[in-house]
Amino acid sequence: MTSPPSPAGRPAEARQATSDEVAAHVVAAAVWAPSVHNSQPWWFDAHGRDISLHADTSRRLTVADPCGREMTISCGAALFTARLALRSLGYIPDTAVLPDPACPSLIARVSWRRRAEPTEYEQRLFRWVPQRRTHRGGFGPLPVAPELLAVLQGGAERDGARLRIVADEGGRAALAAVVETAERAMRRDSAYVQELASWVSPPGSSRADGVPVTAYPARPDRTDPYFPGRDFAHGHGWGLPGFSFGLASRSAGVVCLLTTAGDSAADWVSAGQALQRLLLTAASCGVAAALHTQPLELTWLREYIRAHWSGGAQPQLLLRLGAVPQAVASVRRSPASVLFPGAGTPPGCRL
Repeated sequence: MTSPPSPAGRPAEARQATSDEVAAHVVAAAVWAPSVHNSQPWWFDAHGRDISLHADTSRRLTVADPCGREMTISCGAALFTARLALRSLGYIPDTAVLPDPACPSLIARVSWRRRAEPTEYEQRLFRWVPQRRTHRGGFGPLPVAPELLAVLQGGAERDGARLRIVADEGGRAALAAVVETAERAMRRDSAYVQELASWVSPPGSSRADGVPVTAYPARPDRTDPYFPGRDFAHGHGWGLPGFSFGLASRSAGVVCLLTTAGDSAADWVSAGQALQRLLLTAASCGVAAALHTQPLELTWLREYIRAHWSGGAQPQLLLRLGAVPQAVASVRRSPASVLFPGAGTPPGCRL
């Protein structure tokens, strides 16, 4: 083979791909994983039939995410994508999560030495890797099928997490109020506002990370109940025109909490893997997701959610699911900028 496999599909000659070509294929897919503010906080090194995924701590949100929980969840989503990319080639990924306490940046090692044909489900999910987008706003009136919600819940459990559906109107309204409280508090925090602004690109920017103007609406949607989004434009009027369904307010969609039993780094990786499986499965069925991490970035509000809606489990993400046209565009760093074959001792590791 003369060129690395494309993340858009399975190479015709996957069995003849070299280790370097497989690694390039895996990383080309993994960079499309979701991450907080599209910070893409990861890098990879490859040795033969082994890839190591590391957290790039220089991209951690020091104000919103001081302990690195959201950074690790983002890396967990990249890990799931890397495993799925190997399955697209017909390899069985062997994964070790957080395998080296002496290397705090190391999230996982993935190797491929066994083969099995990918299932139709795995192939379908993989096709959505470069197409899936995070939605920011309200949804149309079309409901999400209960059967799909059951599939999403089962998938979360496979990855060591739980997807909790908040169906009652009182609970939905209360969680909306919690998001609004968090958003108001953060907009009054100058350090938070400055950090958010550093990850937002102006129109015409060639930046390959952060949140471009093509990724959010110029005028925030008013949902029922009201779940405010982040103020990316910060008064500049940037963003895309919204979609109109002829309604004064748009549906908030299905409100969910993604939780884990514990709150360790391994649990955060599990939450990230569950999130990416959920997002890809939903996208393959025409359903988009809006993510709200604001209240989970404030310790007191996260504890409030844990006590009232998580059944004592640890809330990792609050999200809404619904039907909406996907017209947003995203940006990603090139695979070559995050893949370092034979990197040796990586940053963050102790000798």
